[in-house]
Amino acid sequence: MNISSIVVQVRSERYDEVKEALEASGLCDYHFGDKEKGKIIITIEGENVEEEVKKLKGVQAIPGVIAADMMQTYQEELDGAIKELEAADNIPYVLQDETIDFRDVVYNGDLRKKDL
Repeated sequence: MNISSIVVQVRSERYDEVKEALEASGLCDYHFGDKEKGKIIITIEGENVEEEVKKLKGVQAIPGVIAADMMQTYQEELDGAIKELEAADNIPYVLQDETIDFRDVVYNGDLRKKDL
């Protein structure tokens, strides 16, 4: 499950119309707004990133919406990957093996052709 907060920008004179459309859309949950500034805070949820993007595009297509931008996001799949990385051994085996002579290690990266 993924969840993201979205800031929706509208003209203050269209605030009520857009707020009602957002609440009726089934795409998001309304949380807060400032009519004078024309800002609305919503959240969207999805099973994956594709579903979230589809909902975000739906919000952006609502008449009166000037902009709708993702501000914060939580993604279970990303959270799992981060936990795997944190649990992994951070020091490459080649640096842990004292029997390997550093002169035998071949670097295959790119230093952008800098002279060392």
